[in-house]
Amino acid sequence: MGGCVSISSQSTCSSRSNGERISPSCLWIDMFRRKRSRRTFSDHATTLQHLSSVPNRIITNGRSSSSCIFTQQGRKGINQDAMIVWEDFMAEDVTFCGVFDGHGPHGHLVARKVRDTLPLKLSSFMNSSESKKNGSSANCCNGNVKSDVVDPVKDTPVEDRVESSWREAFLKAYKSMDKELRSHPNLDCFCSGSTAVSVIKQGQNLFIGNIGDSRAILGSKDSNDSMVAIQLTVDLKPDLPKEAERIKRCKGRVFALQDEPEVQRVWLPFDDAPGLAMARAFGDFCLKEYGVISIPEFSHRTLTDRDKFVVLASDGVWDVLSNEEVVEIVSSSPTRSSAARILVEHAAREWKAKYPTSKMDDCAVVCLFLDGKMDTESDYEEQGFSSATLQSNHSGNVVESDDGGQHPEPCLQRNFTVRSAEDNEHYSRVSVEADNGENAGGGEDQNWSGLEGVTRVNSLVQLPRFSEERPRP
Repeated sequence: MGGCVSISSQSTCSSRSNGERISPSCLWIDMFRRKRSRRTFSDHATTLQHLSSVPNRIITNGRSSSSCIFTQQGRKGINQDAMIVWEDFMAEDVTFCGVFDGHGPHGHLVARKVRDTLPLKLSSFMNSSESKKNGSSANCCNGNVKSDVVDPVKDTPVEDRVESSWREAFLKAYKSMDKELRSHPNLDCFCSGSTAVSVIKQGQNLFIGNIGDSRAILGSKDSNDSMVAIQLTVDLKPDLPKEAERIKRCKGRVFALQDEPEVQRVWLPFDDAPGLAMARAFGDFCLKEYGVISIPEFSHRTLTDRDKFVVLASDGVWDVLSNEEVVEIVSSSPTRSSAARILVEHAAREWKAKYPTSKMDDCAVVCLFLDGKMDTESDYEEQGFSSATLQSNHSGNVVESDDGGQHPEPCLQRNFTVRSAEDNEHYSRVSVEADNGENAGGGEDQNWSGLEGVTRVNSLVQLPRFSEERPRP
């Protein structure tokens, strides 16, 4: 289960310089206010128009002080993948990472909208959660707590309160994100959508929210000092029994086409469309009344010294490379700054070799190194990087064109592997209930291997056709 946040080294009751005592609840209120010598996200306007001026936020191919990211367009048209690393997110010791894989006619726009908006919502709801749960703590920190006032969370461990706050923030942010997409005046999300796998690293803790079939894994060393892969998220697709059960209860249909019997898809009750290959997604409002949801699977993992890096990637990578292969590629990269690019290049070669007649998918990769270190300048020079190139990639001040792809090289698609049952000993995954009381948890049964097999290139088979007899939901 969840471990303590990065304040664990402090005593349970510390003192101010004037000798005034501070309670544990006061300590965790300030978890985002400590060590703010540099300008962070909170020092900037939180509107989308100002995002390009926020430091330590990268969304294009490049690297930061602790990560590298890379995306490559496939051969299906516009690059519909988006990615982000945002260091000093809310505080110096907090990093936000995300990968978003769009699908449908406007999938690239949905993915970028989620990339830009979801972190802001997560920050807003986290701050709101802190304020609500600790309204009485402001007085406590000022020494104004009366002895007869009962603190309702007094006996709750600090780490549990932090995890609870992040869980609440993730759930509210994902719900608000989908609501905003539904009402967006200039973005048609009726048959377009996006996956989202997002990770918050705060000190020695990872908080993860996931919908769709993008995936996060952890590269760690075992007792023999060998690198192993630990899957942090489960691909939330219709072939998971509880996902299929929820969809069917909502009158949606789940079945595979004859020419791809291994791929379960979601269909409208009255039309063989759209054939969505995932059970949860942002957007896709043609299916939201029929069981497709945007409620994330939330989880928390406490990191140890054996944990080395986290990899987030769209299914273009996981469809041709296993978790173990990805960890091996990243750990053996000549430089950390080149790891994401090399991983995508490996995936491209695998796709060409295994499925030469299939259209290749877009790929997006985020590699976050948990020790916060990157390469030396000499390492960059050996790999052919220039300081100017690295600096321009690190700034994040870029303008994307609507055609998406910056690199026309091919990428991939096919999917398998789930987190093993052994990993759950060190991993806490929390399934949440949908607002209508239906089970929103996916893949809770670790004996189920529904993510094995392969998938086709397209997330959607076709767009639905509505008529007067078949009204639009």
